[in-house]
Parts: sequence; C-alpha cells; structure tokens
Amino acid sequence: MKILITGICGFVGGALASELKRRQENLEIIGLDNLCRRGSELNRHRFQPPAVSFRHGDIRNPSDLDDLPKVDWVIDAAANPSVLAGVSGLTSSRQLMEHNLVGTLNLLEYCKRHGAGFILLGTSRVYSAARLAALPLDTRNQAFIPRFAEIRERGVAPAGVTEDFSTQPPLSLYGSAKLASELLILEYGQAFNLPVLVNRCGVLAGAGQFGKPDQGIFTFWIHSYHQKRPLKYIGFGGTGHQVRDCLHPRDLAALMALQLRHPEKAGGVLNVSGGPANSLSLAQLSDWCAARFGRREIQGDPALRRYDVPWLVLDSTRATQAWNWRPDTKLEDILGEIAGHAEQHPEWLDLSAGA
Repeated sequence: MKILITGICGFVGGALASELKRRQENLEIIGLDNLCRRGSELNRHRFQPPAVSFRHGDIRNPSDLDDLPKVDWVIDAAANPSVLAGVSGLTSSRQLMEHNLVGTLNLLEYCKRHGAGFILLGTSRVYSAARLAALPLDTRNQAFIPRFAEIRERGVAPAGVTEDFSTQPPLSLYGSAKLASELLILEYGQAFNLPVLVNRCGVLAGAGQFGKPDQGIFTFWIHSYHQKRPLKYIGFGGTGHQVRDCLHPRDLAALMALQLRHPEKAGGVLNVSGGPANSLSLAQLSDWCAARFGRREIQGDPALRRYDVPWLVLDSTRATQAWNWRPDTKLEDILGEIAGHAEQHPEWLDLSAGA
C-alpha cells in the first residue's frame, strides 16, 4: 500500500507516519510539507528513504501535486490549526482559506485523478462556539462541568459532545474552513466513488509538539510552566476552569491503520478524541505542573477571547462502535511524556515561538 501524508513535518503528520509505518508492513509513505511552520525543518531529517520519500511542496499549489506518483490513500494533516487564524493579524483570512479549504480541493482533485482514498484530520472546532458557550455550567474541582439534566441541546451528554451537536456559526474562520472541507470531501466521495473519511479530533498532544496559546495548549502550558514563562488564565472569570480533552496521535494512528485496510467502511464523520477520562481544566493542569515542577502563581484575565469555549469534550462512541477503537494512552502518560520532553529540551518554546 502507498499513502501520501501532507504536513508530514508537523507534529501530527510526523507521528502518524512513524506509527503507521510501525503498524503496517509493506507500507510506502510519501510525505509532503511546505516547511512554512517554524520548527518544521527540525523534523525533516526524520523522514528519509526508504522509510519515507519526502517531497517539498505546498497543497495550495496544484502544480506541486502534479508530479506526485499514484497512491492508494491521502491523509491530510496539513493545515493552519489555530482557532484564531485569519483574525489574529498573524495570518490573513485568505491565507487561512487557501491552506484549509483550497488545499483540500486540490488534494481531492489529485485523489479523483488517481482513484485514491482520502482521510481528513478534522477538528472539534466545527461545533458551534456560541452553542457551547451557552451551555449551563457548574464548577467542580476547579473545572467546568455542564448541568446535563438541564440541557436540551441535541448532541451533548456526560460522555461528551457527539457528531450530532450543532455546527451553526459562529465557529471561527478556522472551524468554518474545516467544516466546508468536510462537505467537499463527502461530496467528492459520493460523486467519484472514492473512499473518504473525516476524523474530528479534539486536542492532540504529546512530546515534540510545537505548542502555542491558541493551539497545542497542553504542550504550551507544560513547557511554559517548566520554563517559568508568563502564563495567564484568559476569559471565563480568569479562573482557568475551562476544560478540554486530549488524544495522543499514536492512538489516532491506530484507528487510521484500520481505516486504511478497510476502504469498504469509508464514508463517515467520526469524533476521535480522549473523552472525559482524558480531560482536565487549565487550573487542574497547573496543579499537575506544580506537583512536577514546583508551585508558581498564574495570573487571571477575565476578558473573553474570541471563539474560546468553556467546555469541549468529545464523545467517540461511534468510532468505538464502527471500528472497535478506543484511546489507549492515558492522560497522565500524555502529560508525563510532554513534561519529560520539556525537561530535556528547555529551548523548545523558542523554536516554535511565533510559528
């Protein structure tokens, strides 16, 4: 089997390549990356023939895909993954759409030419930010928890947000581009008989991730805490009670390995995340860091930041039912892996700052 992984020099793309190669014999991988993200050059040395054939290219440019050989599957891990992309001033809205939507279109045209399957690395940020922010919440052990008995919103329960939750705007420009990509992928699958899948992921986390405040928050927080860099609880009263769940990319790769082997089961949209067992608030994460590195004070800023949500935990029941899949890497192991990397690489934040 031959596959193309876009964004292979990013944290997730690289982790998927390594884990899929480990799990599947006779797997040929072509990796594509434009190396635009600061720090991505550091990962390029990991991907050398015969394990991976690396190509320098940009999915925004159709001509960069013209010379690629035929593959059986495309895994799209190339994106601007920041929820503030296009509105923060660091990236233009056009650049965001070219990366996250036009790039998808170009890859789908490539798949159409070669009859290849397509797997999108999707995001939980396709769910309505306004509806999530409106959920009634209590606080328990320094973490927000929805008052589930009062919620009449479809697609939310103690196991988390399901695929049925509202995708009504506002989502963010990032979330809207990814949602539009999902629709394109499903339409191309139907129109041209291509096996396509969308894996909506929560926060992906692990050692070697380039973390920033608006993406890779678990990695950014642990590295910043260890380096005694300024940290701040933003919004929601400045308490740090906002909650997210996380998933290690090797657990995502375990699911994708199954998906690659069974194109006959393609065609759906699935939540793929850590769920309640792998969730915690920023305040709880700070307590974890204090136990590991020593306690320090975190400032609070009650002012809300655009598109932030107080609680977003995904329910991956459908992925379990369809593929007998569930995450194996526990939250404590993910945090410990990141902390160990922070201790061994004190320069890591500087490598990805402003990326």
